[in-house]
Amino acid sequence: MLQYIIKRLLFMIPTLLAISIVSFTIINLPPGDYVDRLAAERRTAGEELTPEEQASLRQFYGLDQPIIGQYIQWISDIVLKGDFGMSIRWNLPVDDLIWQRLALTFTLSLSSMLFIWVVAIPIGIYSAVNQYSPGDYVATFVGFIGLAIPNFLLALVLLYISFKYFGQSVGGLFSPEYIDAPWNLAKIGDLLSHLWIPMVVLGTAGTASLIRTLRANLLDELRRPYVTTARTKGLPEYWLLIKYPLRHALNPFVSSLNDIFVNLVSGATIVSIVLSLQTTGPLLFDALRNEDMYLAGSAIMMLSVLTVIGTLFSDVLLAWLDPRIRFR
Repeated sequence: MLQYIIKRLLFMIPTLLAISIVSFTIINLPPGDYVDRLAAERRTAGEELTPEEQASLRQFYGLDQPIIGQYIQWISDIVLKGDFGMSIRWNLPVDDLIWQRLALTFTLSLSSMLFIWVVAIPIGIYSAVNQYSPGDYVATFVGFIGLAIPNFLLALVLLYISFKYFGQSVGGLFSPEYIDAPWNLAKIGDLLSHLWIPMVVLGTAGTASLIRTLRANLLDELRRPYVTTARTKGLPEYWLLIKYPLRHALNPFVSSLNDIFVNLVSGATIVSIVLSLQTTGPLLFDALRNEDMYLAGSAIMMLSVLTVIGTLFSDVLLAWLDPRIRFR
């Protein structure tokens, strides 16, 4: 197992390198750059940037180099110095902008994943064991509704309900007085009080999908001959379910965890904008819109690292769960 994990970690290096090249190239594909956008904004406001000022700004931000030179400078600073560069739009180090948002993004994604597990596994087991029962039909109906409703629409509905009937405004991850406050128990408690709506919103679609997946897999396993044999030997029903069919039925469930994690990280952008969450999604969207390439490239790299780690976690958990899998 250790050798397998080391091998996968080594494979992460060329994967992330390829992601950095592709993302940096795509960011620079649109015509013009940040200075051109700034000049257009100044022109709209009745001001004018002279060609000398534009050339000076390009030299200051390193935009006068070819794209290959810009990429090499950016990636070498990250690898050798841990420096992600300066945000052109905010005129601040990318580190200062992205690390706290990345931590909040990871917290939101992890809590949504735990919500999916806690809700999907018991309901999926119940639906499979009690096939065609009223509870199974209710779970199926709720699952289809969860898949059909867009996350941002559910976010708007929950915001309205929480404000109208509970008098609580839960937009954002913090109350205004805690946004810039140092971390303490009060700020953590405020975060937890705001976390439940985005957690439920992001977890709904994944929960609905995994309920259907686990139900179908478990129904297939319950009809296998080894289940009948174990039952005839007098093995208690609950122990039989947990020891054999459920363990085998979890293989596709575990292998799909990476897809769920990727969807949580990537799909959180629209929800974060709707709910005014202080995560990387709105920051990345703003950076792409304003051609802030160093901030956008760094944000994409960070999210890519989370995605690759999610893939590794899914593969290792699957290998631990099923000894029939051979790494070689």
